[in-house]
Amino acid sequence: MKSFAVPGLVSAVAGAIIGAIAVFVITAAAQQNSRPEIDRSGDADSSLLNNVEYGSR
Repeated sequence: MKSFAVPGLVSAVAGAIIGAIAVFVITAAAQQNSRPEIDRSGDADSSLLNNVEYGSR
């Protein structure tokens, strides 16, 4: 019984540590740290809040 408990415990601890590191790395990689640039190329005379209006709807 003791010959299975020690390797099993070591394996469980190692798996928990590797899992926690993987979650931290994936979360840090998926994080967005910058704001997107705003497209200000719209025509000011034909747009309302930079949304071009096409006809009367």
